[in-house]
Amino acid sequence: MWIVLIVSLVCFYETLAGGRGSFHPGEKTNSVSNNSCDDVISSCLTYGLPWTGCYEDMIATCERPKSRLDNRFIRMKVNSSQEIEAGLTPQHRFYIPSSALQRSMGGAASDEVLLVSTVIESIYFKVSEPRRSKSRAIMPTRIDGDVMGGFVLVVRAGSQSVTNLPHPVRLTFVHNKQVDAGTCVFWYESAHGNGTVYWSPDGCETNNTGSETICSCNHMSFFAVLVNPELSVDKRRADNLSYITYVGSALSVFFTTISLIIYICQQRRRPEKAISVHMQLTGALLCLHLSFLLCCFWVWQLKGEKEEEEGWVCGGLGLFLHWSLLATFTWTALEGFHLYLLLVRVFNIYVRRYLLKLSVVGWGLPTLTAVVCGISGVYGKYKVELTDENNLNSTAAICWISSDFKQRLVVSYITTVALPCLVILCNSCMLGLVVFKMWGLRRGGERQKMDREKGSRLWKDCATVIGLSWVLGLPWGLASTTYVSLPGIYVFTILNSLQGVFVFLWSVALTCKSRSDISSSRDPSSSQKIMTTSFNN
Repeated sequence: MWIVLIVSLVCFYETLAGGRGSFHPGEKTNSVSNNSCDDVISSCLTYGLPWTGCYEDMIATCERPKSRLDNRFIRMKVNSSQEIEAGLTPQHRFYIPSSALQRSMGGAASDEVLLVSTVIESIYFKVSEPRRSKSRAIMPTRIDGDVMGGFVLVVRAGSQSVTNLPHPVRLTFVHNKQVDAGTCVFWYESAHGNGTVYWSPDGCETNNTGSETICSCNHMSFFAVLVNPELSVDKRRADNLSYITYVGSALSVFFTTISLIIYICQQRRRPEKAISVHMQLTGALLCLHLSFLLCCFWVWQLKGEKEEEEGWVCGGLGLFLHWSLLATFTWTALEGFHLYLLLVRVFNIYVRRYLLKLSVVGWGLPTLTAVVCGISGVYGKYKVELTDENNLNSTAAICWISSDFKQRLVVSYITTVALPCLVILCNSCMLGLVVFKMWGLRRGGERQKMDREKGSRLWKDCATVIGLSWVLGLPWGLASTTYVSLPGIYVFTILNSLQGVFVFLWSVALTCKSRSDISSSRDPSSSQKIMTTSFNN
């Protein structure tokens, strides 16, 4: 989430206990106090930021709202020995124990205390980065997110700052849909005048029951529930990326099928373990792109009631897509492992039933993971909100990990973020080892022969490294660029949707050069030939 930077213009605060600012009204403030409560926020904003100290003081004396806000505004005198429970809106309720009311009196002789509560639109709460300060005071924890429902609940009693309550204030936020990661927070303003304002969860406990979020806080303040922002994508950009992905995946399905045929023919002529590993990875890639196209086609075909009736089919397709993705990454990792055996343990690479063991890991681990996720009800329709140039919203969907699944983020991060990162890291080390070996072989060759063929050998070595990069799945690492720039998103989409095409080119290159590489593999100066032959054998 982008953080909005706001500079504090004028400060009218002095420090009270707990860091709450107290606004001291002058001549201008008297005019504010005579206005309607509808105008309090706009009036306080004219004096600078932060504005909440002004708002808390003025809300106690302003005229009751004349607009629809009157339905969500409470101001009344209550007995400090009572427990107060009230509802502002159908989505906002609060409970205040008598101990909190007594604490807010501040030693006043009267048993009555003024209670004010209302809801404010969250657009007025702008997070600000802290300025540099010499103070070493401990500041509350900061978190970022979107305010659930777009409203902030204000609870104020008496004139004293109420903190560290023995019995917490309870605030209830009702929501109509499942919230994955709602967190109760309060609005913090620094008491050191450095312009620091943000949401903090300190002093509040969160209890999510599914239909509502209950906050138990040991103080009174401005409260809200922060949730992870929903993914919203520009519709035109999403359409462009979708077309690129459809075309690239269709080409990958076609070329991976041809690659499988090539590897099968090679395996029949001269059975080799490396060819079998290549064939397994190509099969996983074929399943990945094919399942992706099927998932997109199924959601596109179904409309209205039929879509809901046959949701179990979408769940099955989501399982197939997830399983294919896991199998692709697993076999990519096994390609790197096989390369490690060939380059590092050259004279000790015999493993009994080697291909069987690789197959158990390559296909068994994804199958076990997908089955466990399927039993847990993970799969279904994943929806993304799209916004067009006219700010009109629409929804795109794909059969994947369901948006309604409560632990969707956990499953997604572990299986589609952590696993690929680990595979890319390991295979990057393998590629670095390949480059080091090739550089060592080049240095050990005959110098005069290297001088004559320097340009040719350099291009061949570069082609070998690029081909290995595709086989080892390193283009998936470009996913990190999608968080940086729009060109990074397009580059990542194009290269990875065409991965099947590049694997096909690698298989053709291996086939065309297989005989010549094997016949010249004893030449120590031919680094590219030795590398290619070793990897193919």
